[in-house]
Amino acid sequence: MSKPVHILIVGAGAVGCFYASKLHQTHSERQILVSLVCRSNYAAIAANGVSLQTHSFGDYHFTPHKVFSSIPEAGEAGIDWDYVVVTTKALPDVTNDAHDIRPVVKRGVEGSCIVLIQNGVGIEEVHRVAYGENPIVSAVTVISAEQIKHGVIKQNRWTRITMGTYTNGQAKPNSLLSDSALLSKLTSTTDTHIKNLVAWFSATGIKDAEFSPELSLQQTRWHKLCINASMNPSSVLSGGTTNSRMALDPELRTHLRACMDEIFLTAPKILGIEFDEKKHASPERILKSTERNTSGKPSMLLDWQAGRPMELEVILGNPLRIARRDGWEMPRLQTLYALLKMAQVRKREDAEGAKAKL
Repeated sequence: MSKPVHILIVGAGAVGCFYASKLHQTHSERQILVSLVCRSNYAAIAANGVSLQTHSFGDYHFTPHKVFSSIPEAGEAGIDWDYVVVTTKALPDVTNDAHDIRPVVKRGVEGSCIVLIQNGVGIEEVHRVAYGENPIVSAVTVISAEQIKHGVIKQNRWTRITMGTYTNGQAKPNSLLSDSALLSKLTSTTDTHIKNLVAWFSATGIKDAEFSPELSLQQTRWHKLCINASMNPSSVLSGGTTNSRMALDPELRTHLRACMDEIFLTAPKILGIEFDEKKHASPERILKSTERNTSGKPSMLLDWQAGRPMELEVILGNPLRIARRDGWEMPRLQTLYALLKMAQVRKREDAEGAKAKL
């Protein structure tokens, strides 16, 4: 049997544990060994593994190859990690993910492949700056899953994971990666890694694991902003209004449509390709669909209400900075970003002030 493939999942939440459980297998006589870096659920998973209750695959149990309480601990395990998969929330104003994973990344084109299963746009840039020659996979998921208690994952619906190579976000030499020979080498190497990941996922019954060219994957990230960058911030700023109610309110619907129109206008200028109406729902179609979606609260609203950091930078800040770098502005999104960023600062200051008085 060939040498095992070692995969490290950084972030053992619902998404990380679900995809980890599907990768951990023997495929074509090669062992795929998946280990987890846990936080609050470390004790439960180290003792009992992960129990999964799934809509798509029934109930089953997953025992990771290794369980670590921190990234440095995984770095001291004496394992060459072939894949380092990051599934934590991207919060660049709180922590630098690229810096955090340094103990487990083997550098170079033939070194560790970094896989980013995170929301937002521009999440990959800090990794390209830190690891100039490593393969980087950018992944977008459509999955509904939750950790109902430590070490117990419930998958409600969907399993889609779309993966694309990330060289520099534009698939041509730019200021982030200007060496065309390296760009070509990275594209070839990373494409091979993605085809392996698709094969491993497919072998365990995930039918919608798919490869996407770099520009197409980035376009998917920008299109996902139509909901995340318009509705999530607006839900917080409008006092906790649900997406469906905002879509049905005339003034808020006008606002949401204008935010989406900015993305539809700006993203093609950055990427050099137009949205495909067959693949990418128009703003009006998104709003019509949202009218009927009365379930749940946006994740940003849940974070705001719980006093947790919001994915503000990757959903609003990064898109604005990327657009400005190419000479474009998105004034609607900039207004949301400015207001919500200050609201978050003020909320933190108020909490610290209240604590100081105790």
